[in-house]
Amino acid sequence: MTPRLVATDLDGTLLHSDGTVTARTREVLDELDGLGVPVVFTTGRPIRWMGELWADVGGHGLAICSNGGIVYDVARREVRTARTIAPDVLVEVASLLRSELPGTVFALEKTTGFAREPDFMPRLTVNRVPDVPTAPLEDLVDGDVVKLLARHEDHLPEPYWERVASALGELVVTTWSSTGTLVEMSAAGVTKATTLAAVAAEMGLGPRDVVAFGDMPNDLPMLEWAGTSYAMANAHGSVRDLADHLAPGNDEDGVAVVLADLFGLSR
Repeated sequence: MTPRLVATDLDGTLLHSDGTVTARTREVLDELDGLGVPVVFTTGRPIRWMGELWADVGGHGLAICSNGGIVYDVARREVRTARTIAPDVLVEVASLLRSELPGTVFALEKTTGFAREPDFMPRLTVNRVPDVPTAPLEDLVDGDVVKLLARHEDHLPEPYWERVASALGELVVTTWSSTGTLVEMSAAGVTKATTLAAVAAEMGLGPRDVVAFGDMPNDLPMLEWAGTSYAMANAHGSVRDLADHLAPGNDEDGVAVVLADLFGLSR
């Protein structure tokens, strides 16, 4: 059955390694738009990292950002829904991780922007913007936080994620999508999959109507939920093991290649 909704991750999936959308991919997205097939971009990126991409990905539709924490209306440039982490939970998480993994430092992604602790050193220049609120986590928390970031300079990425997940249990959802030692946390029950399921249901669609693409562990719930799932050739081993199919790599326009085939496009 031809899918009725496309859900795709961005970094390592739809985007080339340099962060760009190719002309070939834009053409496929435009053709799907002309066919009335919604494309939902499902990313760990916060909204503040998305501005330069809207024109390339069509400037319309919906985006699920911050690993399910936000549904963003691209055409209106506004947050449609936000699934936030309660302030008391944020404080409890910080306390547990400081005890279990001393030296852990935190940053917050909010509907209103980015905030960090003084010792949280952003790996990416996009995070080194001026006037970022900087203080201990307890002084930064409020009702607008959609993602908590935990970082440690002295641990390897995956072992650190495993220890964080073990320490926190079901208090929050933990995942990892970085090449560095950075764990991403969302409110309990919030993943790309649960938010995508809600968006699809509003359209009268279910899992069997959806084809999804991803490359990192934060995509696993979405790929498991979707009726048809593709891991990129460059994907993390856990993603390749779970997905139904393997797409060409992101630098080969793998998403566009598969979509052109699924929808009979002339590409």
